[in-house]
Amino acid sequence: MPVITIKPANVTVEAAAGSTLLEAIRAAGHPIGYDCDGYGECASCHVYVHAGRGGLSKMHRAEDTRLDSVAGVSSASRLACQVMLRNEDIVVELPQTWPGV
Repeated sequence: MPVITIKPANVTVEAAAGSTLLEAIRAAGHPIGYDCDGYGECASCHVYVHAGRGGLSKMHRAEDTRLDSVAGVSSASRLACQVMLRNEDIVVELPQTWPGV
């Protein structure tokens, strides 16, 4: 099971391989947007993946296109609802705009 470290709170949670990063973050009790119910249409679940990117699913064209509309996007940006977890630990940062972060 991959271990997800959520920054800046420095909280860790185990997640099942095959689940989404959004599911893992929500299971840890962190507030994160998912206005489109996880279909990758709204970009409200934008996060920065700082470590373990090799243990994540590849970015599809639709996710890349959606990220083009996000302020503050970087090479570490992903949509948590589109990221499928594999068997590698990751470090993810939630944008400071989320309440409770």
